[in-house]
Amino acid sequence: MKLTSCLERALGDVYLLIGKDCPFLLRDLLVSEQLAIVFGRAVMNVLRVFIGSPYGLNLRNVLWHGFASPQEIPAKYCAMLLFLTAGLGQLLQTYLLQTKCILVHRPYVIFVSLEELDVFPDLNHETLSVAEELVKLSSFVLKTMIPFWMAALTAFKQSRYADCVILLLPQLEAGLRLLFTTTNKCPNRLLTAEPSALYTTFDEMLAKRLDNEEVNQLPAVLEEPAMEFLWDFLNHQEGPRIRDRLSHGEINLEAFPREVANQIVAFAITLLCRFSDEDMFAFKEHTVIKPLMNCANCYRSRFHPISRLKKQVLECMKSIHLWRELPTVPEEHVQTIKGLEGNAEASTLILMISEIISQLQQYMPQNCCSSDDPINSVLTERLLTELCDRRICTLYSPRPVLEILVILRKISTQCHQVSEQVIASTELRYKRWMNKTLRSRQRHNYLRMLNSIKFLSPVLRLVLVLITLEVLNIHLVCQKNPFDYQQYLKFLKSVLQYTENLVTYTSPEKNKWDETMELTNKALIKIRKIGDRKLMLMQLAT
Repeated sequence: MKLTSCLERALGDVYLLIGKDCPFLLRDLLVSEQLAIVFGRAVMNVLRVFIGSPYGLNLRNVLWHGFASPQEIPAKYCAMLLFLTAGLGQLLQTYLLQTKCILVHRPYVIFVSLEELDVFPDLNHETLSVAEELVKLSSFVLKTMIPFWMAALTAFKQSRYADCVILLLPQLEAGLRLLFTTTNKCPNRLLTAEPSALYTTFDEMLAKRLDNEEVNQLPAVLEEPAMEFLWDFLNHQEGPRIRDRLSHGEINLEAFPREVANQIVAFAITLLCRFSDEDMFAFKEHTVIKPLMNCANCYRSRFHPISRLKKQVLECMKSIHLWRELPTVPEEHVQTIKGLEGNAEASTLILMISEIISQLQQYMPQNCCSSDDPINSVLTERLLTELCDRRICTLYSPRPVLEILVILRKISTQCHQVSEQVIASTELRYKRWMNKTLRSRQRHNYLRMLNSIKFLSPVLRLVLVLITLEVLNIHLVCQKNPFDYQQYLKFLKSVLQYTENLVTYTSPEKNKWDETMELTNKALIKIRKIGDRKLMLMQLAT
């Protein structure tokens, strides 16, 4: 399995000597003209027989999808692949000498923000010993596969984390396939690995419906937390996509992080406990297993677009919260500047924002609202924290939901950029003001900026509250008729346009602070109008 993964990556690098976009699938890579030029068609056909076609041995897929038990793959196949790989190296060397080309290896994918993958507590020796006992007893494990499970746990103990996960992922797939075929009453699919039949793999097992359009029963059996974990770690585009990246050779095996392996092993242990014919109560209540079960039961998606939007909103709010700490020039300095206007306009905008938030309060938790001060910064932060902590179903989001999420995330991103630009500009201008290095026009512009901040902070917080309330009711978008859906989409795009213009006007290059007032006034009128027409999702929920 390690060999096919590394070989696929290396062949992709060779492909890029001649071609531009490397095929994602190994079978497409092996039939490519580019590799035939370098290695010869006959050599590539031999490789296809071993690892690239369902009509051949198809070793890569049979192993990576957990179909083969240890004794079913003869050692001579592995030896043959090793010799083939060495031969490919010699053929490549000859080609490089003849063409004077230089082979460039693509950089590996690196897992960033490992703390986001931190779900389960760190596994110790005692936990792993209990896991070994569970492997022998659990009906989640096919008896012929026990050696693979034991080898995976041993690899974790020996700090061979890539080996551990490479061995364990196919076994998770095999165990889930057993559950899948049992719950969907299709036992004939358990060992399907023939060219004439559809493989039963993670992709189908995690899908909403079967290939015959009947509802897949596995999600109901696994339950939402386990399904969300699997989607997060295997499928979501912004997640680690561990299986894809390992099997396609995108990860440096020697630097595979313990943190990631820890999550996969811990999750596997919870499945061993949950799905067994034996009485597992004693294991579930074991002092080292119980915390794992609790973590698994409480899991919420971290990499679905809904979860990413919640994270963006909270990060943006933290950034806006910093505005209170920004330095401002003394009031007596401001009074010395003639011709500065706009306080009345700013006050009018703040009043409009207060009115809109007051209208929205019926859709908010009461402990986070204040009729006296609806745009209070601390209350807004508490409100957003509480709203973002509410669970929203992420499984099988329909297309309209995903379309709306794309726009909401873009709005949030633009708001954050405005906030960061305001912070950077304010700090820089204050410094120059105190050092008396600002020209007359720049001083006027700086004070206009300070005046604009008075309404920009509440308007950005209003937008964040708005998109958070909408995402809480995101699934109601499917109830809209086509006309109302298009009107709603148009409204959200206008809010996005407003935030994009704010980014432009508040940038150091533009500094158009007066224009932000006019822009904000138009946006607030539009928001109020949509609210009056009851087109928002939160209004459908009541």
